[in-house]
Amino acid sequence: MAQSRRTVLITGAAGNLGQAVAQAFAAQGDNLVLVDLKTEALAQAFGAEAPARLFAAANLLDAAQAQAVVGAALQRFGRIDVLCNIAGGFRMGEAVHETSEKTWNFLFDLNVRTVLHMAQAAVPAMLSAGGGKIVNVGAFSAQRGLARMGPYTASKASVIRLTEAMAGELREQNINVNCVLPTIIDTPQNRADMPGADPGKWVAPADLASVIAFLASDAARAVHGAAVPVTGLS
Repeated sequence: MAQSRRTVLITGAAGNLGQAVAQAFAAQGDNLVLVDLKTEALAQAFGAEAPARLFAAANLLDAAQAQAVVGAALQRFGRIDVLCNIAGGFRMGEAVHETSEKTWNFLFDLNVRTVLHMAQAAVPAMLSAGGGKIVNVGAFSAQRGLARMGPYTASKASVIRLTEAMAGELREQNINVNCVLPTIIDTPQNRADMPGADPGKWVAPADLASVIAFLASDAARAVHGAAVPVTGLS
């Protein structure tokens, strides 16, 4: 796995955290495969494509589109060294017995199915290349069930369990699989939704990106199946 320029595939790349993660890896000189629903969103976030930056528009709820993203990455860069599953969503407010099918499907599709589809697409390429790193995004709140957050915490708990299962399956093939568990991330959307809160106690996207970059580095080669809390200053 020793090489001068890695290839890093980032889902949900046009979002606030995705942009911070992309910046962290770009600063290390890595090739980037930036994935989001629309090319326009990627262009707005990152400007134009470049030799070391590939845009891939895809709906990752479709397994075939996830496979196409990996195919495009391999065609451009020849390998995938790091997969960062940043794509996800949040909803709360319904009691479990009042949860709609729409809410349930929204959360499990975005938070779990995207991880599954990307794993199915990317892991065979990593196995062929002799190794890789996968970092998923869980949630600090998913360590236990919380009132009116049942579907969300259940979906993010599934991410933790999938991370642990994949780590057990892949560690002997030189693939590290870990996840981060952030609390509230300091984004414009969260500031607008919670105007009375103190965002200084939240997790800055750049700080969370630094933890993700560490888990994708050789310094974390002995870390498998970890769920790392990232809780800001609170």
